[in-house]
Amino acid sequence: MARRPAAERRLIAVEGTRGPDIESAGQLLWRRIRSRKDTGGISRWDASGLFYELRLGKRRHLTLSPRTLVLLYAADLAFRVRWEVRPALERNQVVVVAPYLETVTAFGVAAGLSAEWLASLFRFAPPPDFCARAKEHGGKHPGWKGKLLDGFGEFCSGILTAADSPVRPADLRPKMVAYLDRLEKNGGCIRLTKESLGKALG
Repeated sequence: MARRPAAERRLIAVEGTRGPDIESAGQLLWRRIRSRKDTGGISRWDASGLFYELRLGKRRHLTLSPRTLVLLYAADLAFRVRWEVRPALERNQVVVVAPYLETVTAFGVAAGLSAEWLASLFRFAPPPDFCARAKEHGGKHPGWKGKLLDGFGEFCSGILTAADSPVRPADLRPKMVAYLDRLEKNGGCIRLTKESLGKALG
């Protein structure tokens, strides 16, 4: 996170199902922010290193449930909020959080967890000023392709597959996409395009 003098306080969430898509969208936003001479930075998934540490062990020994994966995400997000998001906002900076609340909520709902429980779990996180939805790639593929640490969805897919979980990763991604489709339709997020960049930055 940059520590320069700030121009404007703003929290921008970037949501999606694939880690590379979320990363690309976050980078796009951050380049535009820097071009405006606003200050701040990007808060990325696994900033705490929690998932990386889990990856150091052999994947076949990890038998994590969807609820446990969500709790791990909450622990990582609490770290990000404490050390990256709130300090940036307190300095009146712009912070891009990629991913933030809707990605994990989409995963949890797709895996059969209660939306009310998820909302209660993440009530510690400040609400975003703008929620951008990353452009989805690989739409014809029902699950995820890529490395375990490419993103939260990819990590969950790898762990649930290795654990022989009754929750099939191939079923999760379409349900996550459907959740984000409903969110977008109801105005809860806006698909990130050149036109929506201006709204995101205010």
